[in-house]
Amino acid sequence: MGDLLDAKASFHTMSESTKADWEIITTRYVPFARELPDRILAHLRLLGGDSGGFAVDRLQHSLLTATLAHRNGEDEETVVCALLHDIGDTLGSWNHPDVSASILKAFVSAENHWMVEKHGIFQGYNFFHHIGLDRNMREQFRGHTCFERTARFVDLYDNRAFDPHVDCAPLEFFEPMVRRLFAQPKNSIYKDTCPM
Repeated sequence: MGDLLDAKASFHTMSESTKADWEIITTRYVPFARELPDRILAHLRLLGGDSGGFAVDRLQHSLLTATLAHRNGEDEETVVCALLHDIGDTLGSWNHPDVSASILKAFVSAENHWMVEKHGIFQGYNFFHHIGLDRNMREQFRGHTCFERTARFVDLYDNRAFDPHVDCAPLEFFEPMVRRLFAQPKNSIYKDTCPM
């Protein structure tokens, strides 16, 4: 196995690749994939220090959202979704819910994925009318099986997580949850090809 960790594939185009090439790549990929929780946590820390004009910085908002979800008895997957719902802010300034949902997609239920993906539109009910958008934009999804779940997530957690006076758990509290969630994908075409 040591040889495979030092070896590199020999192809220059994917169509030239061989099974031996993919054994090399898979062997190298497993350690990389295992480090995903470390990269997620490091990226989450990038949200610290930038308030964007809010009363709390983006990391504090994420921690507050997750703390509220945890204190209300939500399952661990939902708590991690609450923690990471805005992780897309740094790279997806104009579509952060899509970026956040993309990061989570392979590891969460379809319901939690939809909730994270649509939370921005649902949060818009609380402020879109102040910036010239339709606060009822979420109504296009009325009747969807995840509508009420997403409205509840925003109302109970995301909407209430801007108060700097609310005590919240530190990132270290959520770290084991993040590590468990990202230990093995649930919804990926690759999930059975490269066991972690």
